[in-house]
Amino acid sequence: MTKQKLIGEIQNIAATLAGKTICKTDVETVINALVGKIQGELAAGEKVTVPGLGTFTVKSRAARTGRNPKTGASLDIPAKIVPHFSAATALKEAVGG
Repeated sequence: MTKQKLIGEIQNIAATLAGKTICKTDVETVINALVGKIQGELAAGEKVTVPGLGTFTVKSRAARTGRNPKTGASLDIPAKIVPHFSAATALKEAVGG
């Protein structure tokens, strides 16, 4: 699903539940604010939990030695911090049955 399709679906759901139309720009603003807030919290090293969806955290990835698949030469891959998502039980059950 693309971002534009997601915006349209949320707009339709909101219209059905609230009984009034919400413009797509307002829905897009809320989605952008949510993503921006999650990014900001993760950048600050905080954990973000969305009930029913899951938990966003950051993890440290250790430095390691990799290999260039084309040449076979070894190279050093530096340590870094990466985002991590852990799905909630409700989401796992909805997807997996």
